[in-house]
Amino acid sequence: MPVALLRAFLRMKTGTALVRSPTMSAGASRSENAPSRPVLGWREWTALPELGVSRIKVKVDTGARSSALHAFAIRREEVNGETWLRFKIHPIQKDSRSTVEARARMVDERSVRSSSGQQSSRPVVVSPVLIGSDRWPIEITLVRRDLMGFRMLLGRQAVRGRYLVDPGRSFLRGEPDPEQLHRAPEAPA
Repeated sequence: MPVALLRAFLRMKTGTALVRSPTMSAGASRSENAPSRPVLGWREWTALPELGVSRIKVKVDTGARSSALHAFAIRREEVNGETWLRFKIHPIQKDSRSTVEARARMVDERSVRSSSGQQSSRPVVVSPVLIGSDRWPIEITLVRRDLMGFRMLLGRQAVRGRYLVDPGRSFLRGEPDPEQLHRAPEAPA
């Protein structure tokens, strides 16, 4: 369907004209009443400061509901009636020597279906994520991602309401802001 015809149809159905934002790719459009949001590329640099990861390349995957982090040697421990996890992370792609040891409180265990269709039970932790100078808490499932191209996926729950995603561009937000690594996290949106 030609774009002009689609725009006319949507204007007729919704009473709202569609406009192209200067921060969006050429084929994209949004409602003129929609709030403007920053744009992420399909790959971005991020940090997980509370887990000791100052820099990790993520794939922004709107097809994945939840975010996933490569973790191994996961051990559970009970502390004052809460389950805590100790685990190791290889934050650098194609490098199994660089290792970060992390500890986080487990908030849930969920059944997750991978992109290959395999269903597995994964522990879930909450940790602030830092992209550019933006910092907010997200839920992250822990899973071995040895054979995957990225050590972390940033799923749609983590970016919903905060960002638009341009699948044709990469690294739009720059490196994580070092001054933000030790700042207190924002309250959940």
